Amino acid sequence: MYRDLTKGNITKTIIIFVLPMMAGNLLQQFYNIADTLIVGRFLGRDALAAVGSAYTLMTFLTSVLLGLSMGAGASFSIYCGKGDLKRLRVAVLHAFGLIFAITIVLNVTVYLCIDPIMGFLNVPVEVYALMREYLWIIFVGTGAIFLCNFFSCLLRGMGNSAVPLIFLGVSAVLNIVLDLLFVLAFHWGVGGAAAATVIAQYVSGIGIAVYTFWRCREVCPGRFDLEWNKGILGEICSLSILTCVQQSVMNFGILMVQGLVNSFGPVIMAAFAAAVKIDSFAYMPVQDFGNAFSTFVAQNYGAGKEERIRTGIKKSVRITILFCVLVSTVVVVFARPLMLIFVQPHETEILAAGVRYLRVVGIFYSGIGCLFLLYGLYRAVKRPGMSVVLTVISLGTRVALAYLLSNYIGVIGIWVSIPVGWILADLTGLLYYWRRKSTLIKI
Repeated sequence: MYRDLTKGNITKTIIIFVLPMMAGNLLQQFYNIADTLIVGRFLGRDALAAVGSAYTLMTFLTSVLLGLSMGAGASFSIYCGKGDLKRLRVAVLHAFGLIFAITIVLNVTVYLCIDPIMGFLNVPVEVYALMREYLWIIFVGTGAIFLCNFFSCLLRGMGNSAVPLIFLGVSAVLNIVLDLLFVLAFHWGVGGAAAATVIAQYVSGIGIAVYTFWRCREVCPGRFDLEWNKGILGEICSLSILTCVQQSVMNFGILMVQGLVNSFGPVIMAAFAAAVKIDSFAYMPVQDFGNAFSTFVAQNYGAGKEERIRTGIKKSVRITILFCVLVSTVVVVFARPLMLIFVQPHETEILAAGVRYLRVVGIFYSGIGCLFLLYGLYRAVKRPGMSVVLTVISLGTRVALAYLLSNYIGVIGIWVSIPVGWILADLTGLLYYWRRKSTLIKI
């Protein structure tokens, strides 16, 4: 089912469209929580630190493929809004070839550079072997990540957010089942946790690809669409590569922060691993809302509905801020019980560090909520370069302040740097919007 986001009540249209996306990512986050819970409770502190640090690295690598797919998805939405299925199919062909080639290069590179990467991350000696074992297996799933992200973004770009939910749900449930089997029954350790993830990813990735070719033939290239179109490829490259840069810069900054966190030892690594899971779970709905908002803007941008976009911006900001205030309250008040989901009560140092992180960062979730809206807006109106600028400001500030402040006030300096980066990027994005709003959404 494809949803036309250029018609109907704006708030209702966006919310109905985003709900399956939120549900899908909730399932994914539940898997991440289950994975962290299983590893932390049954394999110990060092295993939790290894998998947590590897998760940050995998998030960075995934962001490359996700950014490329999201950029292509914005292009798909614009063609959908125009009703130009012929150019849409050609765009799908060009985008698939481009992102598939980059996936192969990326996968080869990470295997060749696995040890230098771990050295860059300052992985402690006691965690090194476990993390290397986990990464060696998890990197096998790079191709599956490409398939999942590409076809999910294609379907969402066309207004279908329900089918990606189904395949993500299958993947999450299968992942948890295999985690329990491989870790608790077979005693395969962190390697078993990685293998469970890879198998589940391929089931989901191949499944959604087969579904798209079988049920959505109108958007799949046929033999008459096998043509070289420099203009379409240029547009795909512009949106995809800059969105990829934006996502990669964002996660590279997080990766650099992870390296700094690792330098404080396994206790802080374990606390950060657990707290970031809670963090991600808390603001994940507004990230999904930002992506849904981007599809809404892109379809209406393609259809030339400027006033509908302006109204959608105002309503989306109100919804995002209200949600973030509620979530911030919950995380700040219940920080310790949330940490106890992952950490044993006797691990008092880990608990204290994690609670401190959540209370410093959690109060500012409105900052990252507005930032996701700005990312989605600029991607949808063919200004992905502005998203890169905002990301550089956000992450550049975070990394610079983290390294500077940690020298004087310790690990709390890393936590403080995160919301400061969000706020500076928000101010920059809003200033740019107000100065360019008369021409920004004109197609």
